[in-house]
Amino acid sequence: MEYPAIFFDPAHSFAGCIPGIHEVLRRQSLLGGTWCLNTDEVLSPSQSEDISRIYEAYPHLNDDAFVKANLDKWLV
Repeated sequence: MEYPAIFFDPAHSFAGCIPGIHEVLRRQSLLGGTWCLNTDEVLSPSQSEDISRIYEAYPHLNDDAFVKANLDKWLV
């Protein structure tokens, strides 16, 4: 599974879709964690590692630098 599919978790019937998106936002310091209202919604097995792998393989496709540059302005 390749970018950006891993974030939406189609390999597990999209079970980790919301937590996968939350994981990206957590890494960008926009969320404090990956928790969801439904406590059964968690990252699928190896999803976090797969997200890291995709980040390393495609560093030019994330917006982390833009988020970091603007985080203080947005979180006033």
